[in-house]
Amino acid sequence: MAAATQPSTNWHLKENAREHHTSKFSSEELIVRRGQAFSITFNGTEKPEQNLIFLAETGPKPSKATKTLATFGISSTVSKEGWSAVLQSTSSNSVSVSISSPQNAVIGRYKLSVQLGSSSPASLGTFVLLFNPWSSGDDVFMPNKAECEEYVLEEFGIIFAGNKNHISSFGWNFGQFQGDILNICLSIMDRSLYYRQDPVTDVSHRHDPRYLGRVLSAMVNANDDLGVVLGNWSGKYEGGKNPSSWTGSAEILQSWKKSGFKPVKYGQCWVFAAVLTTVLRCLGIPTRTITNFSSAHDADENLRVDEFYDADGNHLERGADSIWNFHVWNESWFTRNDLGPSYSGWQVLDATPQEQSGGIYQCGPASRHAIKEGEVDLDYDCPFVFAEVNADCMYWNYDSATGKKTLIFSKSTEIGVSISTKAVGRDDRVDVTSDYKYEEGSAKERDIFKKARKKLGLEDKFDPTAPTQEEIEQKPDISGKFKVAGSLEVGKDLNLLLVLENLQSDAKTVNVNMTAWSTLYTRRPVNEIWKDSISVTLAPKEEKQFPIKIKYPEYQQQLTTDKTIQVTALCHVEDGIQVLVQRNITLDNPAIDIQVLGEAKVNEEVVVEVAFTNPINTEVKDCVLQVEGSDLLRGILELRIPPLKASEKSSTKFKLIPSEAGPKHLLVNFSCDKFADIKTFKMVNVIN
Repeated sequence: MAAATQPSTNWHLKENAREHHTSKFSSEELIVRRGQAFSITFNGTEKPEQNLIFLAETGPKPSKATKTLATFGISSTVSKEGWSAVLQSTSSNSVSVSISSPQNAVIGRYKLSVQLGSSSPASLGTFVLLFNPWSSGDDVFMPNKAECEEYVLEEFGIIFAGNKNHISSFGWNFGQFQGDILNICLSIMDRSLYYRQDPVTDVSHRHDPRYLGRVLSAMVNANDDLGVVLGNWSGKYEGGKNPSSWTGSAEILQSWKKSGFKPVKYGQCWVFAAVLTTVLRCLGIPTRTITNFSSAHDADENLRVDEFYDADGNHLERGADSIWNFHVWNESWFTRNDLGPSYSGWQVLDATPQEQSGGIYQCGPASRHAIKEGEVDLDYDCPFVFAEVNADCMYWNYDSATGKKTLIFSKSTEIGVSISTKAVGRDDRVDVTSDYKYEEGSAKERDIFKKARKKLGLEDKFDPTAPTQEEIEQKPDISGKFKVAGSLEVGKDLNLLLVLENLQSDAKTVNVNMTAWSTLYTRRPVNEIWKDSISVTLAPKEEKQFPIKIKYPEYQQQLTTDKTIQVTALCHVEDGIQVLVQRNITLDNPAIDIQVLGEAKVNEEVVVEVAFTNPINTEVKDCVLQVEGSDLLRGILELRIPPLKASEKSSTKFKLIPSEAGPKHLLVNFSCDKFADIKTFKMVNVIN
């Protein structure tokens, strides 16, 4: 066969895709998984049984040494070690072969060529090789098939948010099989700092999910490397999109590519986690999003977060530590050959740029088992993740005039609550807290905490910023809490009760300074909404309730799109120690309703109706409805809706043409000048 004749290749796209669980990709290119055979037929060769040599190569400088080049002939059986080709059939001018890659092959786009005898190789074309969670020899092998379906093939997810007292959720369209997403994921790898510094070595490491998970956790944020999403926690989002307005990853990844790979504005934790889920599922690594409520950001690695308040009860932005109402990260499933079998399974990856690791903003993989057991000396970033779910909390009163700080109280059961993820095959919440730590308050949990402190060298070291034992053990004379009275909804007045109880058998006089601030979900204070002070005398063992009403017009202008308010009462007890009462409140948006009018069938129009009633007594304007859903409509549908008078109901109809059968999810996001990003989703069962 002279090199001039270009063989034509039949990639058997449909059959191979079915065998390799890649049918959901909409591609004209062959996409297969490693460690599993695929069939191709090509023509233009005579006497094929004579010395056919195949070449599979990937990366900028393919070589056998870096396992980015394989040359292999026809053999009678599949090789366990390397690439191999087994002859299936031949005719006068065509050959069918079954090609197998090793279970630890480098993933990415390959060029396949064939060479007959001494003639130069002729190209057969390109194909993409992915991780294979269905294959028992793969590092990402997941024995449970239902979990493979959910964590690799499912394009819809639910992300949990709100706060520990009030968990809310919203849908997300991961869209890992849509349009150009696979190509974008491949180009993310080729734009990383690791690739730019040493492309040959970087590509040779792409067989390892541990390596790729870490690289991609850096590339999904824009810090250091002009990655995909630029974070913004200021509460002001000019020049970009408010992080809470996104409903899926495809729009973000496509914008990044379209702009010539400029970071997309803006993201917050769930956006980074959702985009990383899309990229890893697309490449074949089983991945899910995890939400941790009351999540610690321990900036100085002392397993302690310090919060400061002034005498009026205002939360001060002092020090780098913080406690977020919630934080979203990822878990990916793979073996940890570097640590040993007990550390395999779910690994924590976090693409939100919080602290540098190895000089850049990347985090993980941290073995979830290592976190639970306090093995904070194991790779990667275990101390940071351990603190997110376990740090102790210290609340201080800070006097800016003197620079003096006084401990109000400390709490060891505050952090890492209701750690949540979506159930497999159902739209429900599953609590995974017990996979991260032993029961709060148990002896085992405290032992693990001490073990972690010891491994970090914190037990033996004097810490001048730590409270004294005396301060920690001091007992307050009164206790207090905020109770919610009534509904927590944007557009309605906020009704609370401050409950104070005298714990002593003599009367106590208490001066209470109260404030309410609008915050971001990171508890960063943005605008003061309300303040008040009262003086109270409590009889021995007496409990008193004080009603607090914050009217909608008082908070409406000040509220951030996170819809969060922190209410604080700093109680100065005469001749006693101060008591801090605080509550973080997340308000719900009003409801929006979706109805599918009729049966949804493949390639047939079906009408959907979305209804919203304006719940407040003023007009709402600038109303926009955004709709998306993989296999239900292409891209994002945006509809403008006329202004709505007080209590007026809007009903908007639009058409879908589903492209694939099965349970699909439609996501809706409604915004107007008074309500930001009211989200809901609906499962649509599409039939053939």
